[in-house]
Amino acid sequence: MSNLHTTDVVIIGAGPVGLFAVFELGLLGIKAHLIDVLDMPGGQCAELYPEKPIYDIPAWPVISGQELTDRLMEQIAPFTPVFHWGEMVQSIKGDAQKGFVVSTTEGTQIKAAAIVIAAGGGCFQPKRPPIVGIEDYEQHSVRYAVRQREQMRGQHLVIVGGGDSALDWCLDLQPIATRVTLVHRRDDFRGAPASVKKMRDLVAAGKMDLLIGQVKGLVGAKGQLTAVEVKSKESSTIVPCDLLMPFFGLTMKLGPLSEWGLELDANRIKVDTEKFSTSRPGIFAIGDINTYAGKLKLILSGFHEAALMSHGAMAIVRPGEKIVFQYTTSSSNLQKKLGVA
Repeated sequence: MSNLHTTDVVIIGAGPVGLFAVFELGLLGIKAHLIDVLDMPGGQCAELYPEKPIYDIPAWPVISGQELTDRLMEQIAPFTPVFHWGEMVQSIKGDAQKGFVVSTTEGTQIKAAAIVIAAGGGCFQPKRPPIVGIEDYEQHSVRYAVRQREQMRGQHLVIVGGGDSALDWCLDLQPIATRVTLVHRRDDFRGAPASVKKMRDLVAAGKMDLLIGQVKGLVGAKGQLTAVEVKSKESSTIVPCDLLMPFFGLTMKLGPLSEWGLELDANRIKVDTEKFSTSRPGIFAIGDINTYAGKLKLILSGFHEAALMSHGAMAIVRPGEKIVFQYTTSSSNLQKKLGVA
């Protein structure tokens, strides 16, 4: 299969906002290819918080990150987007007059009239704790995210951290795990006070453990942990452990994006609020990666930005073609595109 492709728009990032951009572009008859460094859609929602509830998506009182991703994939299916998984954009050449060529780390090249950057916070990776030999256990018994909650059932879990992620997963997994031990370097937590209280109540009831200290050693073989060593100022404790889950946050990196000739402000791409175009004509930025006066880092804000961006992209993909604004509820043309006519 050739690594050279041609499409109307390349979307960099397949998180919720990038996926919804496919829908808004599709309503205008614009085809899209998407590139993501992950091996699946959903961005941070699916990679780090697939089963964590989200409460501020319109019409959904509660929805998980994975379910939101699944619904978006279902919604954009009529537009047959093409995905390139496990690839990072290395370079962007060309301009809005002659078109762009996007090249990835895997040798893929895509010709397109316009580019949409929906890369969230850029390239992100969990912060790795400074524990000797931890690399040998990653992907096996050291997890930086909970993708499938059921895999934690009946396990001895050691969760490390003092923020919302660590506390939330302690509370969520305690009922199904054999034992949950929370390790934090001090007896003071950054998470929501209500979560801290629930955690302390479980500890007081003997239903989980809290250790003040740091994980300093790992016990196991061939990628599988059997225990971890937790050291405090006074003592050292060996804790049975099937899965170690450090939640120290994410390291955000712009990566090659910083070399694409775009105007940046504090590692975010500056855009206008009419079309969400960048300082480089033909390139747009939507979602958490952009910045402008009044910016809110919300998924629903990114959805709004995708709608306005699509009209700006139309002027570049099909210059001179007038946009006739239509509603999906009443337009037979749009309903035909969606397969519901």
